[in-house]
Amino acid sequence: MFENLSGRLSGVVKNLRGHARLTEDNIQDAMREVRMALLEADVALPVVKQFVADVKLRAQGREVVGSLTPGQAFIGVVHEELTRLMGQQNDALNLAAQPPAIVLMAGLQGAGKTTTSGKLAKLLKESQKKRVLLVSTDVYRPAAIEQLKTLAAQIEVEWFPSDVAQKPVDIALAALDHAKRHFHDVLIVDTAGRLAIDEAMMQEIQALHAAVKPVETLFVVDAMQGQDAVNTAKAFSEALPLTGVVLTKMDGDARGGAALSVRQVTGKPIKFIGVAEKLTGLEPFYPDRLASRILGMGDVLSLIEDVQKTVDEAEALRMMKKVKSGKGFDLEDFKAQIQQMKKMGGMGALLDKLPGQLSAAATGQVTDKAVARIEGIINSMTPQERQKPELIKASRKRRIAAGAGVPVQEVNRLLNQFEQTQKMMKQFSKGGMAKLMRGMKGMLPGM
Repeated sequence: MFENLSGRLSGVVKNLRGHARLTEDNIQDAMREVRMALLEADVALPVVKQFVADVKLRAQGREVVGSLTPGQAFIGVVHEELTRLMGQQNDALNLAAQPPAIVLMAGLQGAGKTTTSGKLAKLLKESQKKRVLLVSTDVYRPAAIEQLKTLAAQIEVEWFPSDVAQKPVDIALAALDHAKRHFHDVLIVDTAGRLAIDEAMMQEIQALHAAVKPVETLFVVDAMQGQDAVNTAKAFSEALPLTGVVLTKMDGDARGGAALSVRQVTGKPIKFIGVAEKLTGLEPFYPDRLASRILGMGDVLSLIEDVQKTVDEAEALRMMKKVKSGKGFDLEDFKAQIQQMKKMGGMGALLDKLPGQLSAAATGQVTDKAVARIEGIINSMTPQERQKPELIKASRKRRIAAGAGVPVQEVNRLLNQFEQTQKMMKQFSKGGMAKLMRGMKGMLPGM
């Protein structure tokens, strides 16, 4: 999402490399570029003006100490100000209320409220062990009720039935009564949206808010709307006592302005971001981590958390024992690693969290399409060939290539990649961590 903005900011740092220190003149030039980068990213103009003024003021007073270059010192200031702009720290949901704690979801149609309701229910169930009840008050779009029912079944949480003949407030109150009687910890109320803000929608959601008195009122907004997302957020925050914002479709190709503007414009914290269509694709929002990603520093902490959430510990332990025992790393294991990576959101999500240099080295070469092709080639092999790749000679290569629908060169390329990975695993089993790191460097061109 922030590719263009990251590229422009990287250019600013490069231009500062030739200078011995930060001066008023070179800061002026840098800030002109930063201003243009933010405007191109669709950040709200008042936010850009304030941000540029704050960075300029702090950069002029910043001493370049120790081994820091002026570019690094400047990036330090920009990182701190980006983090401050987006809210300093993660604002978690406040569920400290007499059960059930009610979470009201608001937003325009198409922003992803219903899907986000399901994702949030899954997150609360799995990370906080909460008993969640889902209910839809969208009586204008029957598909919304069915969609929430389907999502509830997928994530195995209870769904409260509703239909288009009922009034939204009556549905919400009946669901609240059910949640109280069945000892649910959290009630998530999905509401109706419109294609644009109108008075009827605002009156309805205000009535819902007054009836159920939620502890959290979350505004769900599509990050790909750019400036429109900020204007919509402002209108909702004036009509409702919002407690937070959820930015959806952050994995899209939008310019990212909404993420940088919405906190400043509404005064409400961004609590979650939607990073994938899968039901696991909702993450707590950490301003400092997103600032690091924008500046090409990566987001290693989120990457580690993704690994902890998705990697099968039993499978990882089995793999470690196999490698240490010297039995070797075969193509079946290689395929298992690919499948674990897919659970983490695919290559796009993984590369997005790597520091800029690593990400740039791998982007274009290790795409989701390339990973799927590798999986297809391995699936075209017999179990024996996966366990003993040395058996794969010319005739077998032709059969595998035909089965996977790829040229023979692709099969050769996979076998070469596998051979490199196998060598790394052998070094790792011998405790050669330094050798292993050198091997990994060699596998990513440009590093």
